[in-house]
Amino acid sequence: MNRRSFLRSTALAAGSLPLLNNHSFASWLNPQTMQFKVLRNNVGFFTEQGGTIGWLSNKEGIAVVDAEFPEQARHLITELKKQSDKPFKWLINSHHHPDHTGGNIVFKGLARNVVAHANSLTNQKKQAAEQNKEDQQLYPDTTYTDEWKVKLGDELIHLHYFGPGHTNGDSLIHFENANIVHTGDLVFNRRYPRVDRKGGASVKNWINVLQKVQHHFDRDTLFIFGHAFNPEKVTGNMADIAAMQHFIERLINYVESGIKAGKSKDEILATKTIPGVTEWQGDGILYGLTATYEELSVI
Repeated sequence: MNRRSFLRSTALAAGSLPLLNNHSFASWLNPQTMQFKVLRNNVGFFTEQGGTIGWLSNKEGIAVVDAEFPEQARHLITELKKQSDKPFKWLINSHHHPDHTGGNIVFKGLARNVVAHANSLTNQKKQAAEQNKEDQQLYPDTTYTDEWKVKLGDELIHLHYFGPGHTNGDSLIHFENANIVHTGDLVFNRRYPRVDRKGGASVKNWINVLQKVQHHFDRDTLFIFGHAFNPEKVTGNMADIAAMQHFIERLINYVESGIKAGKSKDEILATKTIPGVTEWQGDGILYGLTATYEELSVI
């Protein structure tokens, strides 16, 4: 896609987003080079604009995890159709945010089913209603609460819910035979994460979720992350999961110490870096600081 086309799609996507404030998604919309890569066992990932997409294409059909925005979803579909003429069986949403579900509508009439956690469906409907965007949605028709699985060809797709973290509806999608897990936005690899308290996020429980990830999966598991500061590092290993947990722990410790020391909210939110986790970068530090302060301040 040429630069003029990309900038046009960026403007359209920006206009469709339910922004938390005037600059909420500014860093989400930076130009990226499209990546379409096979990882192993017919499972791969796609990135262009928004949250990383995972995909499976085998002799029985195609499954897709997340959909970015409409134009990017069409680009993904084009690439997958070059590989296979098999049907699109499943569209899976890791959570409700528009940089992951904005492209759902492109799969209308194409994907046989859409699946997500029950809370993700509730959040998506609420978000669309608030923005008067109900007519631009393709909602999940299949939901679950704790875990869900389906076999597609020689691959078993297993969804897990380990509790609230980034939102209250975050799915971990495990392609078991390939041993690849799509984390959704439970992992922002070395990038300051967005924390959606309105969507049921819990910074404190996010630590527990990441601990469960490390206990449930193994050292050979390959992870696909929702976002990364370096676009080339949207995949990684268990060490990256541990690093994300360490970041959240340090974030909580920093804010908690500030509150105990009598610092005001404005003083805490003025922080530019979290001590001990200088690897984390980007312009989104305010999300984590604000959410953590609000969560720790609730009596």
